[in-house]
Amino acid sequence: MPTLADLRKDYSLAGLSEADAGDDPFALFHRWFNDTVAAELTDPNAMILATATADGTPSARAVLLKALDARGFTFFPNYDSRKGTEREANPRVALCFLWHPLERQVRVEGTVEIVSAAESDEYFVKRPLGSRLGAWASPQSAVIAGREVLEKAHAELMAKFPDGDPPRPANWGGYRVLPTVIEFWQGRPSRLHDRIRFTRAPSGWVRDRLAP
Repeated sequence: MPTLADLRKDYSLAGLSEADAGDDPFALFHRWFNDTVAAELTDPNAMILATATADGTPSARAVLLKALDARGFTFFPNYDSRKGTEREANPRVALCFLWHPLERQVRVEGTVEIVSAAESDEYFVKRPLGSRLGAWASPQSAVIAGREVLEKAHAELMAKFPDGDPPRPANWGGYRVLPTVIEFWQGRPSRLHDRIRFTRAPSGWVRDRLAP
């Protein structure tokens, strides 16, 4: 078996020039995301969300990007979950998209806000019934006695909403990450990777290149 030190790959699929990056990080993100869909990557909208407590204790987990516009990146959790309580204590967060088959990574830094109730309602009704009932059944991040707690709650909810149309729980909805920094990483040979960073300024986005 190889040792961890022996596990390596030289990246050579593409490069990222300033001309290719352009001046709008959202336009570049859309292009790269479309590439992941065309490549049929598994869960191309998966992203690592990092939060922290008021004293700076970090935590990270995978969540799914469910909306994107010029304001930012939106996902939908339980507001009472750990990420929800940490957002209340410290609104600064980070995201990381890793599209390894394309040798690409995108990092996002910013603050997070709650989206409008109308936006949360609009997305909630689009979810499969099982997911909507799961939002009710799961006290996300809370300690439970066993899986049977979830299964019992799910069965009771099936009986409670026989029409298959549960309303959105008040403690479930969207968060939008408002980016202040978006960095695009493209793997290159000899570890001389391309890193193009966009930083939000009063006049718009400022682009620069970082050493790998």
